[in-house]
Amino acid sequence: MKPFLDADFLLQTGTAAKLYHEHAAGLPIIDYHCHLDPQMIANDYQFDNLAEVWLGGDHYKWRAMRANGTPEEYITGNKPPYEKFARWAETMPYAMRNPLYHWTHLELNRIFGIDKILNPSSAREIYDECTALLRTPEFSVRRIMQRMNVETVCTTDDPADSLEHHLAIRDSEFPIRVLPTWRPDKAAAIDNPLDYIAYIERLEEAVGFAILTFDDLIDALQQRHDFFASAGCCISDHGLETFYATPYIDDEVRIIFRRTRAGKKAPAPVEIEKFRSAMLYEGALMDAHAGWVQQFHVGAIRNNNTRMYDRLGPDTGFDAIGDPNFALPMNRFFDRLNSKGMLAKTILYNLNPRDNELLVANAYNFNDGSLPGKMQFGAAWWFLDQMKGMEDQLNALSAEGLLSRFVGMLTDSRSFLSYPRHEYFRRILCNLLGNDVENGLLPASELPFIGQMVENISYYNAKTYFGWE
Repeated sequence: MKPFLDADFLLQTGTAAKLYHEHAAGLPIIDYHCHLDPQMIANDYQFDNLAEVWLGGDHYKWRAMRANGTPEEYITGNKPPYEKFARWAETMPYAMRNPLYHWTHLELNRIFGIDKILNPSSAREIYDECTALLRTPEFSVRRIMQRMNVETVCTTDDPADSLEHHLAIRDSEFPIRVLPTWRPDKAAAIDNPLDYIAYIERLEEAVGFAILTFDDLIDALQQRHDFFASAGCCISDHGLETFYATPYIDDEVRIIFRRTRAGKKAPAPVEIEKFRSAMLYEGALMDAHAGWVQQFHVGAIRNNNTRMYDRLGPDTGFDAIGDPNFALPMNRFFDRLNSKGMLAKTILYNLNPRDNELLVANAYNFNDGSLPGKMQFGAAWWFLDQMKGMEDQLNALSAEGLLSRFVGMLTDSRSFLSYPRHEYFRRILCNLLGNDVENGLLPASELPFIGQMVENISYYNAKTYFGWE
């Protein structure tokens, strides 16, 4: 019987172990997409207790606790920190075969040096030990990042954000690169006019002029895009239910914006489609002109539980896998850009596992030989960043594209404890390749190249792709 979480965790063969320990384990982490709070990094935040760092904002854990019958006051409510953590410990044994079980114990071991199994019996001891560590300077936010060998982090930021914390980090002596990512979703969210008008007013404050027309809006976004670039941003990100490529006339879009901005008329569904299509296209032009990488996260259906949305707001554990049909609009969108020579480097992520082969096959329509891996099938995302989801993503990319050009894993996390997910991915990658060698599916004579391939996917490909060499 193999021990749990030993040195060869997830590595089923000697070749897999060799690939991981010799080629992946020691490499730095490039976390090019996450949702960390840059203010906490700028201020080198010190967590008060384990419940705060572990359960605060982590909707993965919240969903599991709710499924286990935990009342909401122990999840997002005001119960004392240890009582919340104790309820998480009660959930832990029931989470076996959920990735949270592996992640929890990896985080305890890799960050805090604890090799005990978390359950109700061990909860108090683990809580006290980790809380004591978190209150020391060695476990501040910055020191945790350094402890985990992080080299680069890209947060997720709105065009109206000041980026003051990113600039403060840049001007400090902190050795880890912390960069903003341009996330303009709210600038296109015209379907809720009251919220949209409030957002435009916030954007006006950021740019210092009135935004009364669609052309004003594009000018404002271009100004902020330039400002983000000056702060080191080189990546955009879009959270989409589907791709938008509905044909439109520029004057139609101007009228739709003007009416909505003035509060005179809520846009009709077809107008929303046209406006989103125009915004997606204009944003892609900005990215191409700036030489950025653009990311598209496609397929989430959000805020499904209206009672809990009204109580807690967005991003609280009530989003799920959607089922959009996006192959046609995606191709139309990319083809329009490509026809004008304005298709930037692109990473595509799907949330529905049925779309793995569809996404990579269609993305590869637009590789043009200008650089390796221009169109990327992104890492297994959200509900899919677990063992099977990662294996399926790697297998689909291998079958339809070039795995060796893949830019690798990210955390997509709001937690400073999530970095072991990179180790988790690297072990899964090495296991797949190692098993192929052991089973005669890949030649053992090519192990030097395969080892370099592991290093590239784990670290070097991203470093090159984003221009951080």
